[in-house]
Amino acid sequence: MFATLSKKRRFTNSQLLVITSVFFTVVVNFPFLKAVYLASSPSTIGDWLFLLSVPVLLCSLLLIFFTLSGALFFTKSVLAIHIIVSSLLLYGTLVYGTLFDTSMIQNVVETDSGEALSYLNMSLVIFFIGLGLLPVFAIFTQQIKGAFTTNIKMLLKVNLLAMLAIAVIAATLYKEYAAIGRNNKGLIKFVTPLAFYDSGYKFLRDTYLYPPLPYRILDSHPAIAEKTNNTPTTLIVVVGETARADKFSLNGYARNTNPRLEALDVISFQNVDSCGTATAISVPCMFSRLGREKYNSRLAFSQDNALDIIHRAGYHVEWIDNNSSCKGVCTRIPNTPYDPNRNSQFCDGRYCKDEILLTQLSQALAAQSNKKPRVIVLHTIGSHGPTYYQRYSDPYRQFIPDCPRSDIQNCDLQQLTNTYDNTILYADFILSSVIEQLKNIPNSALLYISDHGESLGEKGLYLHGFPYSIAPSEQTHVPLIYWSQGLADASYRECVSEQADKPLSHDNVYDTLLGLTAVNSTTYQPEMDIFSTCR
Repeated sequence: MFATLSKKRRFTNSQLLVITSVFFTVVVNFPFLKAVYLASSPSTIGDWLFLLSVPVLLCSLLLIFFTLSGALFFTKSVLAIHIIVSSLLLYGTLVYGTLFDTSMIQNVVETDSGEALSYLNMSLVIFFIGLGLLPVFAIFTQQIKGAFTTNIKMLLKVNLLAMLAIAVIAATLYKEYAAIGRNNKGLIKFVTPLAFYDSGYKFLRDTYLYPPLPYRILDSHPAIAEKTNNTPTTLIVVVGETARADKFSLNGYARNTNPRLEALDVISFQNVDSCGTATAISVPCMFSRLGREKYNSRLAFSQDNALDIIHRAGYHVEWIDNNSSCKGVCTRIPNTPYDPNRNSQFCDGRYCKDEILLTQLSQALAAQSNKKPRVIVLHTIGSHGPTYYQRYSDPYRQFIPDCPRSDIQNCDLQQLTNTYDNTILYADFILSSVIEQLKNIPNSALLYISDHGESLGEKGLYLHGFPYSIAPSEQTHVPLIYWSQGLADASYRECVSEQADKPLSHDNVYDTLLGLTAVNSTTYQPEMDIFSTCR
């Protein structure tokens, strides 16, 4: 289509706009049209009429949108911006299955430079040149013919025709559209670039345009209750990254990805769901009192989380980061921010392997020795993709051949699986090493939980961040592992083991942390505490 433009024919504004709208409908929104086809499964004449109307409706909407967004006066520049943005969005959708809802926009905005650069590869460059730069070049080589007033009149007529097409389709096929939309609410998120702009607006509105909410202290006087034998005075909380529960041999995975943890006799919880499918949502949500159904980032950041309550009760609470950031959770407690240059042994200037946390934990434990009770949170980089191969050191490259590249869609399934499984094997080493440090500290415990899972090509999806309502279980089923010196008590161990198969989620983390630290708080809900019946 844009080959026609490259011949330097002279077009009117309206002709250029129509050609671009058709291009966006047929090429850029191919994933949307495919999704509609699969959702409608046409079998009757009425079904096919509905399906044929969809590109007409979409093309009409895009034409009106392009006009209103500035193409009426700055046709080439406006269309160029839409093409550049949409080519990148299309790459994400086609290659990784990414849909750009509000949570994904937040995740993108909070991505650091090292993580962003990990997505840069030759596949992306070639795609961007072919569907981004070349169409833009073709547009800018054209000369717009016709007088300005004539072009305006023609453009208005074209938009009137588009509105007429929309009205006819709405009048004749409303029931069909309502039925498909009601039963497939995720479809609208495929529309490029309209869904992205809508999500971007909502994110900007909620983050920057709304006035900040007054900070709310949920409990001004939490207190440490009398401790039981199973209450740790040193609790290490390890927040995993992108770890899938079904890739842990502790949970029945055929490969032995947890040899060290199995030897340490930890308890693994089998049926745990995440709060979100991206770090920017899941991490603050799991420490929040709100829970997944009521979670709102703006509200969560303006009130206490579990760590604030525990800190106010009298614990030393500390956050040590080896990921992009704590996503606002550690704002009011001592914290060590992420620094990819802190140690040349484990860091390359963009990332650090999680072994860096073992050294930092040792130092933190020594600094707080024989003082007040403590909770230390280690935020790992875990299995963060797409550069999985950078997450583990050579001794843990056990499953080969792996996939030493960022364009993971070009690796075969076995290579990709091997690479990801190596990250879990490395996480097994990190967690077991933390436990080995804790063995020498009386009344200590570890709680590990991942922020979300990861797609590895299942159903054509890669990475994470899919809208939760339609996200696959690979992105929401997460590991939760518990170790405690208190498990030496047979009755306590038996009781905790009985909880391992129960349905749990990130919603349980808030109360479980208060319970483990024996913090009396008006915010505590014992029925949500995993271990409440075992004390």
